[in-house]
Amino acid sequence: MTEAAQEAIDLETAGVRELQDAMSSGRITSEQLVQGYLDRIDRFDRRGPAVHAVRCLAPDARDQARALDEERARGAVRGPMHGIPVLLKDNIDVAGLPTSAGSMALEGSTPGTDAALVTRLRDAGAVLLGKANLTEFANFMADEMPSGYSSLGGQVLNPYDVSLSPCGSSSGSGAAAALGLATVTVGSETDGSILCPSDAQSLVGVKPTVGLVAGTGMLPIATSQDCAGPMTRTVYDAAALLGALTGGDYITGLDGGALAGARLVVPTVPDDLHADDRALFDVALQTMRDRGAVLVDVPALPSTDELDVLHYEFGRDLDAYLAALPEGAPMRSLADIVAWNQAHADVALKYGQARLLAAVAVDHDQQRRAYDALRARDLAVAAEHGIDAMLGAHDAAAIVLPSWRGAGVGARAGYPSVIVPAGYRSTGRRPFGVTFMGSARSEQGLLGLAYAYEQASQLRRPVSETNPSLLRDA
Repeated sequence: MTEAAQEAIDLETAGVRELQDAMSSGRITSEQLVQGYLDRIDRFDRRGPAVHAVRCLAPDARDQARALDEERARGAVRGPMHGIPVLLKDNIDVAGLPTSAGSMALEGSTPGTDAALVTRLRDAGAVLLGKANLTEFANFMADEMPSGYSSLGGQVLNPYDVSLSPCGSSSGSGAAAALGLATVTVGSETDGSILCPSDAQSLVGVKPTVGLVAGTGMLPIATSQDCAGPMTRTVYDAAALLGALTGGDYITGLDGGALAGARLVVPTVPDDLHADDRALFDVALQTMRDRGAVLVDVPALPSTDELDVLHYEFGRDLDAYLAALPEGAPMRSLADIVAWNQAHADVALKYGQARLLAAVAVDHDQQRRAYDALRARDLAVAAEHGIDAMLGAHDAAAIVLPSWRGAGVGARAGYPSVIVPAGYRSTGRRPFGVTFMGSARSEQGLLGLAYAYEQASQLRRPVSETNPSLLRDA
């Protein structure tokens, strides 16, 4: 970026709309924008505080941007994401870049084709800047592994407070979005892996309905619950990115008045919710009332234990993913990975691989009936008798929850949630978010409610303001 452009545009906070205006007016180019983010990655991720958010960079990022600048010069702009740099979690395939899931065993595992969602992003004109670090195997490797740790990528730090967990498993996507290392990022969730790091790093996170964003070309945990979604600094940016990921339009439905007359159910607040978080949640609920929402208190959502279902699906789905990789791929099965890890335990198994061992031990034929019964139970409890029943009984548009509480219920139902920044604790400035959860394919309505709340509250603050000491000497 030119010096004048750098003065005019703050990449820590600049969003899709601002950058589109800047590119359309000729103040910057996409190529300059890419260079600006590369400079920030070098300054904050490679050097300085070294948050380890970025796993690898696309060597052709500048070329991508230059081609999109040439299209713009000819008057061809594909949409809101044209020329906008994106970082993707490193369990999503980008042709020519390794998909490692943070595992040393998969360091050289390079897919031959893009994931379906990456094809969507390219078609929308996004610049694929690179891959973000994550909790190894999307936090389905070991029982005691810290969020954000991978044997290949190291430990992701939470830029709001490095003593706090960045949460995961989309930890690197979260830290990169929070620090402005890309305009927007893509995370993935099986249970809480978009919502939790978005809560911990003061972001808007969208966990979509399973299947809304195509899952082909993602290294899986469990295809019945896996989904990719936006992690951004504003609801507008999340809507723009979700539109690119799906081919839909989620921007035109954003309405600052969406809370007026909306019926929202509020489950009983958990007893273990921190007092500061409870106070922030109460303020958020009052903001919704002040904007015309009708809040209805209801009992807590019912829940189940999904672990046996995930263990069953993990080996089955990972083996299918690995078998489809090009000739020469280093691993062809979960059993191969387990054996490689055991042979290289000094570098690969700091926290063990208990979940990999449990998954590889599953007899898929013998345990099929038990799995089917457990999966049917999870769907019935979480969806039919949980979210759908609660919303239907009160004719409500959404369920409102503190932080990322309730993520497991939404995950098992396969239903969407949107989390929005809702302030910071009085001591330590730990971020806090509010979640809007809905029924299947209700993303447009949830984004509308989240946008109305965001516009009414205006509570998000950047890292440089909330934790200035992190960046002072960078």
